[in-house]
Amino acid sequence: MKKINITTIALLIYLLIMSIIAWPGKQVNPNYIQYFSVIGVTLLIIFLLRFLQIKRLKNRNKDH
Repeated sequence: MKKINITTIALLIYLLIMSIIAWPGKQVNPNYIQYFSVIGVTLLIIFLLRFLQIKRLKNRNKDH
């Protein structure tokens, strides 16, 4: 398995665990919009990181 896949899977598992821990349903006034916005932005960052890692790897392989 490529290092890029391992990194992406590890970050997604971390996000899943943090999402479960931070579930707002236990609060008196849950703010689901903020909760899902943070998850969405985090997913965007994870896949942006994946894209940049793949691009960097392709550039590195092209140079050699």
